[in-house]
Amino acid sequence: MRKILFFRIALVLALINVMMISGCVAVSESSKVELLSPFWSFKTLPVAQSRLSGQSPQASLSVPSDITKGFTLTFRVNLEDFDSEQNILEIPEVMRVCLRQHDVNDRKQQNYPAFKMPDGSVPVLEASLALQLPVEANPVQDMIIGIPFAILDEPYGEHEVVLNFTGVRWTMYVDGKLLDNDFPLGYPLAEKMKGWKLNTQYVREAAIYFPAIQPERVQSPVPLLTPGIQYWTPAAHNAWVGDVVTFFHSGRYHIFYLFDRRGHASKFGRGGHYFEHLSTADFKTWTEHEAATPIEEQWETFGTGTPFVFDGKLCLSYGLHTTRIYPREKTALPLQWEYLEKHGYTGSFNYDTITVVPAGSTYSISGDGVSNFKKTHLLYHPCENPSIYTDPDGNLRMLANYGAKGTWGTDKVAGGWQCLNADFPLGGDCTFFFRWGNYDYIIGGFTRLWSKPADAPEIAYQDIVSQGLDFYNGLSVPAITEIPGGRFLMAGWMQLAPWGGPLIIHELIQYPDGRVGTKWMEEIIPEIGKSELLAKKLTETETFSMDNQSFMVSFDVFPSKVEEGKFGILFLSGEGEKDACEWQLDMNDRRAQFGVGSTLDFSAKEKSLREGGNPQQVRNYALENLVGVEKPFTVRLLVNRTDKFGGSIIDVEIAGQRTMISYRPGLTVGKLLFRTDGVELKNIKIAPVK
Repeated sequence: MRKILFFRIALVLALINVMMISGCVAVSESSKVELLSPFWSFKTLPVAQSRLSGQSPQASLSVPSDITKGFTLTFRVNLEDFDSEQNILEIPEVMRVCLRQHDVNDRKQQNYPAFKMPDGSVPVLEASLALQLPVEANPVQDMIIGIPFAILDEPYGEHEVVLNFTGVRWTMYVDGKLLDNDFPLGYPLAEKMKGWKLNTQYVREAAIYFPAIQPERVQSPVPLLTPGIQYWTPAAHNAWVGDVVTFFHSGRYHIFYLFDRRGHASKFGRGGHYFEHLSTADFKTWTEHEAATPIEEQWETFGTGTPFVFDGKLCLSYGLHTTRIYPREKTALPLQWEYLEKHGYTGSFNYDTITVVPAGSTYSISGDGVSNFKKTHLLYHPCENPSIYTDPDGNLRMLANYGAKGTWGTDKVAGGWQCLNADFPLGGDCTFFFRWGNYDYIIGGFTRLWSKPADAPEIAYQDIVSQGLDFYNGLSVPAITEIPGGRFLMAGWMQLAPWGGPLIIHELIQYPDGRVGTKWMEEIIPEIGKSELLAKKLTETETFSMDNQSFMVSFDVFPSKVEEGKFGILFLSGEGEKDACEWQLDMNDRRAQFGVGSTLDFSAKEKSLREGGNPQQVRNYALENLVGVEKPFTVRLLVNRTDKFGGSIIDVEIAGQRTMISYRPGLTVGKLLFRTDGVELKNIKIAPVK
């Protein structure tokens, strides 16, 4: 009996192993993100300063002298088809609300084509506010917020709209839901706000209130769950994940990300970034928390930092990028540099008590060890991207970036930072330190990586990129964090907009010599449907039609000779080679690449990061010095297309040891063309992404 039981167990294990080799493992249910409610209430409305209606479509305005306290404007609009651009509500020379048809191919800033009507058109509701900027020459610029009709559950018909200008935010709410906002710089000219009017064809009534009303978040009637953390973006047509910083603390993995709208174009191009916050205890259920560092002043726009623990409290460091708004001499930077040069260490300045505009490094502290962060209002260093961490010996350290450089140390966060190494790291992009076993690493922004043995001095750091042994895979500004089980995760954003994109998390692997590779994190692979066999064996060019726009393909690779041969997969739309892309792997050179696709031949050779390529642009680039391709191996690739992306993401895992991602704008994959040269592909399977 025991022999039979042992045989059955061995048989099951063997079958599992075969399934894994053939890429046929059943994928578990997708992770889920529980979102904060997007609904807000203005239920405590005071007496309106002025009202408009069908009977009284225009009126004069009596505006308070202190316009910095803002205003709230409410109106009921009937959204319907229109022939040409329509002004539906306006305060002449100050504010305008319009309906217009947007170019279906124009995704700049607002990304309105993320939501199209059934006929493919993109009608939008848009509001512009003229603001006089507090910079030299005091120019007046229009700040535009808006939505595509199709983002609404029922686009046509009557909707209640609230436009709220608080001085810090310019926000559009439709039917109680926050759908777009921006962060003002400057104020409207009160002397021009003499009257207002509505278009009775579209607007039935309107009211304006001074000062602005502060809404309250309303609990959603049901939990708002969105499937999948991998390739996740905030829920809006123009919202993206920017720089990511991560941390594991008290059983939870935390992701803090710079919330971006418009691809860095918010706040009139200054960014208007602040840290939003997600966390998980099991990587299956994720929680969206309140913003860790909300924007509360016009001068605020934040840069990257790091989470860390000090004095038993969870903290988040970050930079005040005030120099994007004001000249350096009008900020606190000269004050801080003067103190540093005089004393040899940095000072501590409460920015509520200084007369210049705050700038430099600051931090917030969590009130409960999970979320509920509160700003300290303390400036402790003049760099504008501070990377604080506790080194393996328990010392508080900081890598200075953007506006400074080098390694710094202190025994307290709020000042007293002394320079320990003035020349390394080099500053600039955000840098993060991590130790893994017997090796130390510093990863730097988009393109830099250094490593050394853990017991070696700082001068022993070597440039890994120059050796062609880096693990950059297309992610921008990746952050590395250790989680239980000795595992390390790399999280970052993928460039879809000019700046910002979806969140992507891959797992790291380490080799005995300290080299690091990447693989998919199994817990967060999107939910996959039932797989089907495309081909049992393939040795020549063959084309397959796709039934789904998002799907996963897996197959096993058998080179005819060791370290020889190559193959490519051509991703084709239904329009010939338009927007076509090829992913190629060449065993002769141990290289993989994304390139421009052609039905005639393999794509031309692309450059790796060491050779001057740009993986962070996630278009065409190469990886070199692949590991694990000298013997039969498995490839998994996932294509994820959404209307918001305006194209397809391709995420490839090679032999479970390297990953690479690419964004192909405009591409909806309709066909896959496999071509081989001295390579046999087996067990080619495809499954839809749910």
